[in-house]
Amino acid sequence: MTLPSVTLFPQALLPLFIFEPRYRKMLRDTLQGSRIFAVAMQKPEALREAPTEIAGVGLVRACVTHPDGTSHLVLQGLARVELGAPIQQKPYRIHPIKPLETKGSDTIIVEALTAKVLDLVAERFEHSPQGGAVPQVLNELYPVTGESNALAPDKVTLDQMMKYFSKLENPSQLADLVTCTLLTAPNQRQTILETVNLEERLKYLIHFLMAGSGDGGKTEKT
Repeated sequence: MTLPSVTLFPQALLPLFIFEPRYRKMLRDTLQGSRIFAVAMQKPEALREAPTEIAGVGLVRACVTHPDGTSHLVLQGLARVELGAPIQQKPYRIHPIKPLETKGSDTIIVEALTAKVLDLVAERFEHSPQGGAVPQVLNELYPVTGESNALAPDKVTLDQMMKYFSKLENPSQLADLVTCTLLTAPNQRQTILETVNLEERLKYLIHFLMAGSGDGGKTEKT
């Protein structure tokens, strides 16, 4: 699927409403097969459909099809992928894909950058109204932590929330989950998705978190 302003990160949950005829067929074919398809963001400057080269591939975890043929589904991200040249464009796109592995994850610099991210997340939560970002992040963490006895979203505290984040021993997962829950600018999220080097990814994330809703949204990857 090519969607404006939408990114799919590994481990994140993405709810989708399927209504276009081409995507209805794609979903039917997907459910009869692997239950896996990719979501790419539409290039903002393009006049025609033009998916970004880096996308997210996900697994259909739940799907409800309605009598009118539309469907609601939940897609769970599996991996970053690079799209090759399309081998089919109608009725829906089919691209060969190349999984992208995170690089540079075992360094002292990554540890320091991860600690900085956690500090910035704590600051963001402290300034968020109760019932806002904290419950949203809690929901995002469930697929990764596997917590079956987690607190109800309306009762979670900052300390409990940061404890959940600290359980994520993989800095790559932490960076992605913080991105998909706290960054709202589509180009910021796409930059994080495209950055396979973890040091660079964390540096971008820190910059975007510090910029907040200001000029950080205009920063482009170089």
